[in-house]
Amino acid sequence: MVSFRRILGVVARQAFLYRRSFSRILDLFYWPTMDILLWGFLTLYLERGSFQPPRFVSFFLGALILWHLLYRSQLAVSVSFLEDIWSRNLLNVMVAPLSLAEYVLGLVLVSLIKVSLAFGIMSGLAGLFYGFNLFRLGLSLVPFVLSLLALGWSIGFVTMGLIFRFGQEAEILAWALIFVFLPLSAVFYPLEVLPDFLQKWAWFTPSAHVFEGMREVVTRGTFPAKHLLWAAGLNVVYLAFGIWFLYRQYEYARRNGLIPKIGE
Repeated sequence: MVSFRRILGVVARQAFLYRRSFSRILDLFYWPTMDILLWGFLTLYLERGSFQPPRFVSFFLGALILWHLLYRSQLAVSVSFLEDIWSRNLLNVMVAPLSLAEYVLGLVLVSLIKVSLAFGIMSGLAGLFYGFNLFRLGLSLVPFVLSLLALGWSIGFVTMGLIFRFGQEAEILAWALIFVFLPLSAVFYPLEVLPDFLQKWAWFTPSAHVFEGMREVVTRGTFPAKHLLWAAGLNVVYLAFGIWFLYRQYEYARRNGLIPKIGE
């Protein structure tokens, strides 16, 4: 039976890491702030240029904030797992009376906390410096955010599974794997600018439907029901695969005695 107390124990363990680590705390605030400042100035330049930009340029920051949610949700799960490897604590976690489900749910809760902080920082700065309000998207924002979080966790689970299978050599995937989805997601440009064969692949990427749906809300003012249904259905598949893949690789590592060797 899943214990909420043990899940909170995983969260508390991660919180203790941040309590006395200035570099970890800085990481929570530094990159969201730098991203919103850099791309915010670029947006101002495009809007004040001599040409007439399309309407969705005004919401360029919205795409950036949503992409950051996806990136941070995946990174928080993967890096929180890596924290246990770097500190030589993974074996202790694995032999503790803690199931894999409880451990993963704890990492997901940590991810929610980190993503909420990043979202608050970026949304606040966008409104303060550039007068941009992401909440103009209305109720559409809720399924957009949930879809991106689900995809980020799915990628995080796959990353964890690969680290269980191949050891610490695969840790670079915690930062690299998510960027495979960046060109297919059409974050900063419409989907039709992609070549035809890439458009077909992008159609099966939940994030592409999220960003296409956001542009539909901005440019047409309509609720993107089709895109959100596609994103929800695909996320069910992605999450199921991510959980299955993580469990299979964990069992493989446990049977073959690989867990004590991870991080050596």
